[in-house]
Amino acid sequence: MARLDSCHLGSPFLHRKRFAKGLGSFIPVHYLPPDELPDEKYPFILTTGRNYFQYHTGTMSRRTTTLEREDPECLVEINLADAKELGIKHRAKIKVSTRRGSLEARANVTDKIIKGTIFIPFHFYEASANLLTNAALDPYAKIPEYKICAARIERIE
Repeated sequence: MARLDSCHLGSPFLHRKRFAKGLGSFIPVHYLPPDELPDEKYPFILTTGRNYFQYHTGTMSRRTTTLEREDPECLVEINLADAKELGIKHRAKIKVSTRRGSLEARANVTDKIIKGTIFIPFHFYEASANLLTNAALDPYAKIPEYKICAARIERIE
């Protein structure tokens, strides 16, 4: 086994002629719908994720003045048509609710998200998006369904 230290130049190839730990295993799975889909009370699909300027929960990246200047607050992406239907203007204060709770943030009205879906970055502790998501477990990966749940949006007057 090679010893790694500050003088080691690293390996030019990770895998050459063979895989270091053998071939990967692929297991086919059948599609299962999400545990929670939109309905009359919660008509939107909420998904969470990262944005360009922040990292993970923001505990370190939000301490950087340059990154905070570029992306200082949580913005909820909502489709132009959905926003118009709900009377929500760009940067207006809104409330997003799911069966697990709610948060308040400003709207980012955009054509970059499909109708019926909203996106919230999870970097902002003051708008903790992942607290709204569904903890139902995927039966194969055994991880929570963080990326989809039913939600509703309201304007804050």
